[in-house]
Order: sequence, then structure tokens, then C-alpha cells
Amino acid sequence: MVGNAKAIPKRYMTSMPLYPEIPAKSIGTFSWFSNKISRKLSKPDKKFTADMAYGMLASGSCLLTDIVDTLHEHSKKVNSVERLTRHLNKGVPGKALNSYLSPIRKWLPNEPVVHIDDSDIVKPDGRKFEALGLVRDGSKNTDTKNVYEKGYPVTEACALTENGHPVSIFSEIHSSEEKGFTSINDVTFSAMERAASLFGKATFVMDRGYDDNKMFLKPDSMGQDYVIRLTARRKLLFPWEMGSVNTASGPA
Repeated sequence: MVGNAKAIPKRYMTSMPLYPEIPAKSIGTFSWFSNKISRKLSKPDKKFTADMAYGMLASGSCLLTDIVDTLHEHSKKVNSVERLTRHLNKGVPGKALNSYLSPIRKWLPNEPVVHIDDSDIVKPDGRKFEALGLVRDGSKNTDTKNVYEKGYPVTEACALTENGHPVSIFSEIHSSEEKGFTSINDVTFSAMERAASLFGKATFVMDRGYDDNKMFLKPDSMGQDYVIRLTARRKLLFPWEMGSVNTASGPA
């Protein structure tokens, strides 16, 4: 019943007049998507999944306080925020992750292209965030200067559909300040391993920040293909000479 207003849970109907920019078809689609992801979860987890999906759609925000405003619950706002926070602290349930990844596999071609990249969430005014570390602020960096701010790195892997549409298969916020944290490389390797497990064979595409021998060896060890943009400092060995990426010439 995708796009059908009858598929919309009753508790969300009161919000529809408040958000006329969200058509009933979109809310019906969200309901179908939420049920698809959470069908094997407990009732509290199902409600949490639906509340988060609807709240972000209705508010246009990922802030819990904004999401709660759209739910129109009878409990106090602070209690609703705490309820959502408790669920978020549990992480993504394995059953929900499998329910998300299984249909994605059907949308994607055999041996798809998988883009892996790191981003950042900057919290310059943060004081009490858990495991808050330092990240390079991509919005302020220049070719000659790296700007560091308090925040968290985010590793994302997206596979491309036949039409070139990116679909997320891995997304993880991490911090070197966390207990048990090993390295960003291990997070990247986890993204590669998930793609290999999901597709069997893929081609990983990564930017210059991944020009590292470890990044070459990992997909090699899994029998995967990869394209990694090299930095100017990378030395290349040819039968006729050794040179940098920018200076190496063809055979005489």
C-alpha cells in the first residue's frame, strides 16, 4: 500500500495539516519503508523506527528535539527525547540492518561500483559530547592549510545502481577517543568486508586520502577490484624508470 493514505499510522494523522508540504503519498511511502525495515523487531523498536523516519521527514531535521515536536506525544518533551536517545544508544539492530540490506542487493548490479569516503561532523562548541575528538574541517581546509575542529569522523560507503544512483551500504560515526578504538583503517576495512559479503565482488573507488599500501593490500586479499586516486608524493616503478605520479614519463 505504498503511497496510500490508509497506510499511515493514526498517531501521525494529526501532524499532516501541520506539514502540507509533505503529501500523503510520501507519508504512506515512509510507513511502508519503516515497516519493511522493522518487521522483525520488537514493538518498541518498531515504534522507534517509525517515529524517527516520520520525525525527520516532517521536521526536515535530524535533531531529536525537532523530531519530537512532530510526534505530538502526550508525555513531556524531555521524556520523549530520552526515549529516542535510549534506542539510539543501542545502535542499529542486526535484524533491521539485514532487512535494509537484503532489498538493496536486488536493486544493484552484479559487481557494483562502491564509493568509500570519509567526512566529518564538526562540533566546535561541544563540551560534553562522548568521546569528542579532533577532525579536519573539510569546509575550512585549503591546499596549504588544514583546519582542525572538535568533532567526529564519518566513514560512508555507497554502491551505485544501474542509473548511477548512490545507495548507502555502510555509515559509521567513530572517534579515536572511544574505548576499544583501533584505527580509521579498520573502519574502512569493515566497509569493504560488508560490500564483499553483500555482493561477492565489487570495485572500490576511493580518493587520495586512501593512497596507502594497506588500502591496496586489503582489497587484494579479498579478491576485489579497486581504483584509488594517488597523491603527488606516490612513487611509481616502471621497467624504464622510477618517478612520481607527476614526473614519470613513458618509455623512450
